[in-house]
Amino acid sequence: MGKSKVFFTKDLTGESLVNIYEKLGVKLEGNIAIKLHSGEDGNQNYLRPDFVKPLIEKLGGTVVECNTAYAGERNTTEKHKKLIEEHGWSKYFKFDLMDEEGPDKVLEVKNGKILKENFVGKNIVNYDSMLVLSHFKGHPMGGYGGALKQLSIGCASSEGKSWIHSAGQSKNQYEIWDNLPEQDKFLESMADAASTVDELFKGKIVYINVMKNLSVDCDCCAVAEDPCMADIGILASEDPVAIDQACIDLVYNSEDKGKEHFIERVESRHGIHTIEVAEELGVGSRDYELISID
Repeated sequence: MGKSKVFFTKDLTGESLVNIYEKLGVKLEGNIAIKLHSGEDGNQNYLRPDFVKPLIEKLGGTVVECNTAYAGERNTTEKHKKLIEEHGWSKYFKFDLMDEEGPDKVLEVKNGKILKENFVGKNIVNYDSMLVLSHFKGHPMGGYGGALKQLSIGCASSEGKSWIHSAGQSKNQYEIWDNLPEQDKFLESMADAASTVDELFKGKIVYINVMKNLSVDCDCCAVAEDPCMADIGILASEDPVAIDQACIDLVYNSEDKGKEHFIERVESRHGIHTIEVAEELGVGSRDYELISID
């Protein structure tokens, strides 16, 4: 697999989101899903609707999410929809909670390390193409969160999230947390799940990672640490492996002293393993060309 193109800009504006999408030269068509993280109640770091509005309006897409598998304000449809409204997503955009009614869509995992099946929100089949719009940051379980996490945990139904976290042992969110698998099995399960969604939209999916509000914690945390690094920029690619690797490299190569805390979070959770396995599965390449558009 040759070098993947990853475009980069330091300009963190809604207009720059549109610009970097256009640089990809890919025109998403039909019914477009915009997969992003809507933010847990109390979280201060998630990307706000007004920031992403120019791009979503340009595409005319539908913001899509799925319910969570942990206690909070997004683990039931009723609570999640209420928070979506409070956070302004449904005010500005068409919104679809893809797993609000079952049954889940089951995707086959081909040659997976751990999983044989991936359970995603059933409404995913209503979309012709997808923009994975990720807030790149740290993560208390995965080490980091980016495009691959959005493809896997992000597109999984509530039961599908439990399936991934438990490495294919249970779909019950109330029983998995006391008996989690060894870390690498969880990360390999994420890569397995990511491969199925990438394959579902092959040739009709693009990835944008926004490197701002760089906390070591995820947007799923109601009580998250404040950012430990200064904002870096926006990246775009057709390759989810390349874009996540590029983000990791930008952190490591940064002169910001706060990167030590961020790197500790990534390394203590062996976060790079998700990228390694996704490449092994043929999802993308860690070998990339970073193209600055500034």
